[in-house]
Amino acid sequence: MKKFFALMFAAIIFLAGCGEVKEVQADVLPPPDPIETKLNSMTLEEKIGQMVMIGVYGTELNDDIIFSLNNFHFGGVIFYDRNLESVTQAKKFANDIEAAANQKAPLFFVTDEEGGRVTRGRNFLEVAPSQEEIGLTGDPEVAKFWATHNAKILKSIGVNLNFAPVADVGSKDTRSFGDDPQLVANFVDAAAQGYESENFLYTLKHFPGIGKSKIDPHKEISSVEDSKEILDAVDIFPFKKIIAAHDHSKFMIMVGHLRYDALDPVNSASLSPAVMTGLLRNELGFSGVVITDDLEMGAIKNNTDLQSLGVQMILAGGDIALVCHNYESQQIVYNSILDAVKRGKISEERINESVRRILKMKAHL
Repeated sequence: MKKFFALMFAAIIFLAGCGEVKEVQADVLPPPDPIETKLNSMTLEEKIGQMVMIGVYGTELNDDIIFSLNNFHFGGVIFYDRNLESVTQAKKFANDIEAAANQKAPLFFVTDEEGGRVTRGRNFLEVAPSQEEIGLTGDPEVAKFWATHNAKILKSIGVNLNFAPVADVGSKDTRSFGDDPQLVANFVDAAAQGYESENFLYTLKHFPGIGKSKIDPHKEISSVEDSKEILDAVDIFPFKKIIAAHDHSKFMIMVGHLRYDALDPVNSASLSPAVMTGLLRNELGFSGVVITDDLEMGAIKNNTDLQSLGVQMILAGGDIALVCHNYESQQIVYNSILDAVKRGKISEERINESVRRILKMKAHL
């Protein structure tokens, strides 16, 4: 009997040794997505604030700025010369605004540092030549050099996003690299590389290209009558090249206020589903942040009710409404979006789509 049990025990040991040993592991959950975590922590009011960028007045923190940030949760501030006196003052101003905002995501601090005549802080910063001058060199490396330079000087004053480079073809005000779409694309691409080398956020403007504008959009709207084929081959070409070659979370695209008959004969580009969703999102595949040009420009405010601008922008596919000059206008745009969500005209999930894109870009900050 003892012999039988010994043999049985040996057989069990043998079979156990030859058999497959399975380890039982506890389910390992993936780490939480920080973007979703931050999004879910926000109130509806905070989310909508992320979708409006404002201009402010003064060179130091004041009650108007504190009121705007605390009551409307605006997610970004654009600086003009009216806000800039020196490197030390500008940096302190940005830091004080950030601290007063006390938001769940960092603020965008923005300016228009294109070079040439469109520069900020020229009294104390070394400004770049105009894009036209850079384009005339024939060397895209010059564009990369000055983009790197812009990134460094803007960091020094607390700015973390530039509204440049201009990707328009053939504008007649020195703001374009040139008249040839391939040349412009090459120089814009080089500028993008310059900003990215400094881990600095940038903006392509003014989609789908305002080089053919007959009227200054700061004053009134005008139409571009070219066919879609010409727009594709010329005006849209530089944007398409950057979209295909660069990380969409590192740059915005600013949509202008012109009307393009071949794309949407009724709406300006900045309020057009055909332009922002059909062309920019679907056809070109851009998944990053889309911002409007200033909604207080004559081209837009003279032709559309201010209370509908933010709502139309979102329904068209945009993410951020830029309102640069009037505190009351900023609040009207914010409140109209909030009201549209509460009435069901815009879903909160649609708001979430935009805020996800914004938070993904802000993650680089």
